[in-house]
Amino acid sequence: MPTPHARTTRPLKFLPRVLLGVTLLAVPATAVAATSSESTGQAPAAAAPAPAPAPAAIGLDDPAKKEIAMKLVSSAENSSLDWKAQYKYIEDIGDGRGYTAGIIGFCSGTGDMLDLVELYTKRKPGNVLAKYLPALRNVDGSDSHAGLDPNFTKDWKKAAQDSEFKKAQNDERDRVYFNPAVKRGKSDGIGVLGQFIYYDAIVMHGDGGDSTSFSNIRKKALAKAKTPAQGGDEKTYLNAFLDARVWAMKQEEAHEDTSRVDTAQRVFVKKNNFNLNTPLDWKVYGESFHID
Repeated sequence: MPTPHARTTRPLKFLPRVLLGVTLLAVPATAVAATSSESTGQAPAAAAPAPAPAPAAIGLDDPAKKEIAMKLVSSAENSSLDWKAQYKYIEDIGDGRGYTAGIIGFCSGTGDMLDLVELYTKRKPGNVLAKYLPALRNVDGSDSHAGLDPNFTKDWKKAAQDSEFKKAQNDERDRVYFNPAVKRGKSDGIGVLGQFIYYDAIVMHGDGGDSTSFSNIRKKALAKAKTPAQGGDEKTYLNAFLDARVWAMKQEEAHEDTSRVDTAQRVFVKKNNFNLNTPLDWKVYGESFHID
């Protein structure tokens, strides 16, 4: 898996000239009204309460929605909804990226596994994986296991029992994949589903400079449709993005099965479930999944 790696109000400091004139003219009327109230013994009318601010739109970073996102990705990456069981996962899946491991598929050949182990070692020097840092630097960019075998997989699983390593995995997932996807999605005006679609694309394709990276997938989509932030229709744009995503997946043999788009994300788009509300039913690689 490759490395991807509010409206503001201007302060009214100077009143416009016309508004200032109206304000000055209104002063005598206000004074008269106040005098009249005093002479009749009536209390001035109370000011109307300010309207309550509109609630902020829920994004994929809402804890409940984020949990759904983790399960959706895990269904495609690990054929399981139990994403928390994947901290210990590690194997070479033969995609040319060396070892793939952890909750988001950190890879020894793409740099994100190296970043993760460096973070873990910074927080907990002398951990069981620290000794592999030189080897991880050497194999970056390749599918080599040099310096990792024969005990790296065993030590990874041992490290996965450590809450500090789990936290490091969570933090790197958010920094490199989740937060950038949500931020970009919100700026494009797409809802929870669209933000998830972005996230899943960054997880698989990364956000580098190659033609199949997330940014270039988005660029291809923008050539066909406008984002909601640009005044476009959300459903039309998401379908254009998924079309571009499928094209990118088919450029690589390891990703040629596009069911995580065709029988999952497309299903949610077709149902106009832009807020990714449960219950959810989908299929990946022919296997059915459900979230209540």
